[in-house]
Amino acid sequence: MLNKHGDYLIHVEWMTRALELAKSAADAGEIPIGAVIIDSTGNLLAQGENRKERDKDPTAHAEILALKRAAITLQNWHLNDCTLYVTLEPCPMCAGAIVQARLGELVYGVDDTKTGAVRTVINIPDSAASNHRLQIIGGILESACRQQLQAWFATKRHQRK
Repeated sequence: MLNKHGDYLIHVEWMTRALELAKSAADAGEIPIGAVIIDSTGNLLAQGENRKERDKDPTAHAEILALKRAAITLQNWHLNDCTLYVTLEPCPMCAGAIVQARLGELVYGVDDTKTGAVRTVINIPDSAASNHRLQIIGGILESACRQQLQAWFATKRHQRK
């Protein structure tokens, strides 16, 4: 069984899987963000990748899709014993959903200096409005996550010229 803080090698393993999902999203024309949810014994419960463009859905963020799938898999919306791995710090919508799901632990790759809502711009999980506290670990495979996003945006900018 994983302890609450997890193990660095396990974090790297699951963040690598999230990066693979992010690449899949990028290949489909989406912003490259991937998410994976595991249970307390390290089993994969759910995964998601950004699908906003493909689904024409503003809520189709990788985290939201993974949270929904994990709840269906567990037949329970309480994800207290689960860990979510995501390549980019969650936005306000996703941070709110993470709190509502009672997620046990969040592990993310790179800070989002524009819309990060768990540490960088605002901190929804630790705010007075939050009815749930969770363990948060940032910076796992940070360089790889940052590089993937920067390369995607550079390509998009170049295509617009």
